[in-house]
Amino acid sequence: MHVTADRTQLIHEAYSAPSVRLALKPESAPKGLLDGAWWPHSHNLLRELPALTDVLDHRWGRITRVSVNPTHWPVIPREVPVTGHSVKVGQFKAEQDPHKLVLLSYRIGRWDLLVIPPQATAATAARLMAAATDTGLRLTASALVAADDTTQVRSVEQRVREEEWESEGGTAAVPVANPRRTFVPAHACEV
Repeated sequence: MHVTADRTQLIHEAYSAPSVRLALKPESAPKGLLDGAWWPHSHNLLRELPALTDVLDHRWGRITRVSVNPTHWPVIPREVPVTGHSVKVGQFKAEQDPHKLVLLSYRIGRWDLLVIPPQATAATAARLMAAATDTGLRLTASALVAADDTTQVRSVEQRVREEEWESEGGTAAVPVANPRRTFVPAHACEV
C-alpha cells in the first residue's frame, strides 16, 4: 500500500500591529491627573501594548513597566514582549482607576493615560481624547468616561471646582431672585 502525504500549502500572512489611537498633551503642558488618552482596539493587552510602546518609546524613552486595573482587561500577563524588550505589567484593582494606564520609563518617569473603552464610538473617543489633553481639566479618568459628552464634562468639572472652592473656605453661590419678576399669588390668577 502506498501512502501519500497531504501537502497543504501554508499561508503566511504578515501580521501588522493595529494603528495607535493616541492623544497626548504637549510636552510643555503642566503635569495633571492625565497626560493623554489611548483608545485601544480591543481588551487584549498582549496585542495592544506593543503598538503603544512603539510610539511612546521614541517620545518618552523605553517604557519598562505599565500598571492597569484588571476591571477592563480580562487577561493580564506579567510581561508583554514589545519591540526590542519586554514590558513588565502590574495590576492594581483597589489602588488604580479602572480607566487609566500608568506607564513608567527609566529616562523620564511616569505618565497616566485615560484608556477609552474599545467599544466607544468615534465621536465619544474624540470628545474623551480632547478632554484628556485639555491642560485646564482636572478630572480623573473614570470621571471623564462617566461624563461622555462635552456638556457633562464641563458640568462635572464645574462641580469639582465648586467643591474645591467650598472645601477651601469659599461659599456656594446663592441664587438671587430676579428683580424684574413679580410674584402673583395663586388666588389672584383667573381660571
